[in-house]
Amino acid sequence: MRVKLRNPDRELEVVGNRKVHDVLLELAIDPDTVLVIRDRELLTREDRVEEDERIEIRPVISGGARPGPAGERAEAGP
Repeated sequence: MRVKLRNPDRELEVVGNRKVHDVLLELAIDPDTVLVIRDRELLTREDRVEEDERIEIRPVISGGARPGPAGERAEAGP
């Protein structure tokens, strides 16, 4: 299967049909730090990927509300 990785962008070839979790293990990627996508569909660790398919692995990016005055949480705007 073709695996497209982001940050930095690169592509790898992984041989065989396997679960997402197994692909991530082989690539030494912590499953809690990424999203795995196939044809615009978010996959779970238990989903199977066939050898002729293409997946994309993107890092999870989290953020929150920016702090307000004195470290208080800022109110969301309209």
